[in-house]
Amino acid sequence: MTAEGQVDMARSQVFGEVAELYDAARPGYSNELVADVLAYAALGDRAAVEIGAGTGKATVPFAELGTPLVCLEPDPRMAEVLRRNTERYSGVQVEVDGFESWQPGGRRFGLLLAASSWHWVAPDRRWDLVHDALAPGGAVALFWNPHGVLDAELQTALAEVDGRHGMTNTPHSESASSYGDVAGSSLGLDGWPEAECRRDGRFTDLHAVRYRQDQYYDTDRYLGLLASLSAYRVLPADRRERVLTETAQVLDAHGGGIGMDHLSDLFLARVR
Repeated sequence: MTAEGQVDMARSQVFGEVAELYDAARPGYSNELVADVLAYAALGDRAAVEIGAGTGKATVPFAELGTPLVCLEPDPRMAEVLRRNTERYSGVQVEVDGFESWQPGGRRFGLLLAASSWHWVAPDRRWDLVHDALAPGGAVALFWNPHGVLDAELQTALAEVDGRHGMTNTPHSESASSYGDVAGSSLGLDGWPEAECRRDGRFTDLHAVRYRQDQYYDTDRYLGLLASLSAYRVLPADRRERVLTETAQVLDAHGGGIGMDHLSDLFLARVR
């Protein structure tokens, strides 16, 4: 987001240039989260719509449980990988479009998903668009995968690398121990949608849930994850290479890898 709270469109469109890396490096979402969303939505015979579906990190686990999905992905390079990942699921339809420009064509859905994509939707329009896309009583499920470094000493060393290059909002900005157990705490008040949703007034039954899972990355795999993040993608190529090289040096000096606390923070609400 920009300082004025508007979407940084240049930053939101950098993932397609590394669509295959994004698909390989980004973590997915837990079976528990998917099950909780579907239990809350109680779809019946209604379909779901997913905005900013990317390469299908969230799409696939929902599709595997038989959820009919219309997937919106504005970048054709990401959509190509998404189609490949979901081609065996007859209930998945991929549309190359952004949420703001998409026309539901009279369709109303029982569930709207946004997996690590809600912050790219225009703040002044998003709740109107959600409300228009959902049937009465339809559910909205917004979720993210924040992560923090488990080793505080390593986190400090990596944050020093980021600081030398003027980088903020990386996985090294906070240690895992600072997150606590409250969903949304890693995103900050401006990033977590609960207050915004309450102010809107057209939604009810608000819930927030946090899931956690530790994961270990060797140096190469972790550099792939970093290189798929927008904070690194927007850097000039030579500067990005320097940051990643210095990060690798720190990791190799700490045993050749990194332990991460992977969080999944879920926000649920439904149309009144």
